[in-house]
Amino acid sequence: MATLFSKVWDAHVVADLEGEGALLYIDRHLVHEVTSPQAFDGLREHGRPVRRPELTFATVDHNVPTDGRPIDETTLSGLQLSALARNCEEFGVPLFGYGEARQGIVHIIGPQLGITLPGLTIVCGDSHTSTHGAFGALAFGIGTSEVEHVLATQTLRQPNLPKSLGIRVDGDLPPGVTAKDIILAIIRKLGAGGATGYVAEYYGDAIRTLPMSGRMTVCNMSIEMGAKAGLIAPDQTTLDWIAAEDRPFAPKGEAFEALKARVAELHTDSEADFDRLEVIDVSQLKPQVSWGTTPAMTADIDGAVPAPRDATEERAQRYMGIKPGDSISDLRVNTVFIGSCTNSRIEDLRDAARIVNGNHVADGVRALVVPGSEAVRRQAESEGLDAVFLAAGFEWHRAGCSMCLGMNGDILRPGERSASTSNRPYEGRQGPGSRTHLVSPATAAATALAGRFADPRML
Repeated sequence: MATLFSKVWDAHVVADLEGEGALLYIDRHLVHEVTSPQAFDGLREHGRPVRRPELTFATVDHNVPTDGRPIDETTLSGLQLSALARNCEEFGVPLFGYGEARQGIVHIIGPQLGITLPGLTIVCGDSHTSTHGAFGALAFGIGTSEVEHVLATQTLRQPNLPKSLGIRVDGDLPPGVTAKDIILAIIRKLGAGGATGYVAEYYGDAIRTLPMSGRMTVCNMSIEMGAKAGLIAPDQTTLDWIAAEDRPFAPKGEAFEALKARVAELHTDSEADFDRLEVIDVSQLKPQVSWGTTPAMTADIDGAVPAPRDATEERAQRYMGIKPGDSISDLRVNTVFIGSCTNSRIEDLRDAARIVNGNHVADGVRALVVPGSEAVRRQAESEGLDAVFLAAGFEWHRAGCSMCLGMNGDILRPGERSASTSNRPYEGRQGPGSRTHLVSPATAAATALAGRFADPRML
């Protein structure tokens, strides 16, 4: 009897290390412009090639401008993009570069192109690599020195074996409540460090009925409760999604049939196999809004800022400019951001557009939509979603990480408050002094129209 996590882990152990550690084979290595330069420099310094360049995929996302401004090597963005292009050419790594049709946020294009598949091990120099766990892959973020190790060997040393955490999500999700609300509610219950040392597996009725876009949103934020990774067992929904489009790196024909057979094995045998079990019922769940500086500091849309439980929450409330008893729905916003690797897929944009259609952004609010990839952008434009957003007063951007992190020009000014579909409301995350509240795309859209946090179920 075994968990999904242990089945994938055991299938990739190259050698056991001292203690509980292991050397794991890595099936896919995803690379971007920010965490890779030093790794390539290390290879060059020691005269090493990339071990499996055909299993390494690079894109530009973190520091690319999304407003169409020109870039050159007088800017940090231009320097990083040029360095990645030179490194990929020298070492034979495929690159989806700035302005190319396949470019986008690394955790959006991996599944979109068929690079992400059930049962694989996937790493990237980015915390939210757990997104790919939605396909039953063991996927997690790594540091720059580990990026170099994987480039050189296609393996990764893991000093210890994480424990397994089962998170059963019961109940039928109410209308107007989304996958983003599910994962915020889970983190709210477990805490910012509540899954440290574990690999989480999400399952249950509410997870089973989620589309792949929702499953990716849930797995994306696993790291925000300290988990090493987050997984969802692949099923027919997974296979149908992979086969639904022409994904250039996905298996076809007999190879796809072999994948189907493998998927049948990729599940946890018994709930009793988990080292720990948590249960949450979402049948009465409401849209969630984070109020503090971690996703665990979250409240219902119709709730209020709670009394602080400790010094950390006191500091968070001071930083966010709020106090206990403040109604969430009375908090006014300066900016609404719909994007990031958490919520920038075509389904997210459709959800937001349905609410926005025929309405207009509130006076004094800046609202922007940043598709997760150029392919998502083209699809949205073919459906007329860009016209819906533009008519409502939103900005329509090119693909990239954008305002999820304040390093690419899309930032808040000090003291400004945002409703953001991203994954981290940390101090300064969206620019120095920025105040970030995490919400779903539907809540973000409703908030843009009202100028304050608004319940999408009311529209």
